[in-house]
Amino acid sequence: MLTSFRNLLDRLILFISSFALMLLVVTVTWQVFSRYVLNDPSSWTGELARYTMVWLGLLGAGYLFGVKGHLAITLLDGYLRGRAHTALQLLINGISFAFVSLAMLKGGIALMGRTGQQLSPALQLPMSTVYSILPISAVIILIYLTLNTIELFCKPHKK
Repeated sequence: MLTSFRNLLDRLILFISSFALMLLVVTVTWQVFSRYVLNDPSSWTGELARYTMVWLGLLGAGYLFGVKGHLAITLLDGYLRGRAHTALQLLINGISFAFVSLAMLKGGIALMGRTGQQLSPALQLPMSTVYSILPISAVIILIYLTLNTIELFCKPHKK
């Protein structure tokens, strides 16, 4: 059940990220075309490309937690076995959970609240919409951290 949920979440994130990447390519291509061929640069494409890149990066970060491909210092990890290895993974997951909960989730929700009335210059989007990726990606990362922690106790150790 957890594996099927993880696979569904993986596919959803990859689908949204693929769409964001295509949007980024189209937006930047249009910006280059309108600037150099039409000699009339589009006013909104740079802003959309920046926001899309931020969304793509944070969704990608969430996905990397799911495939355990996030940045990690593995100095101790290679030397520990059995319960010590599990304890280290629990500590890492706990610290990550605390940081993501406080900085990304709580901070992102606070940022959205402070910027709800502010509009982006070119697209006139509420900035809270732009910043909503912080709590969205935080929830994704927290789900993956929870799944990874559960798997520590459900799967036999390879080390």
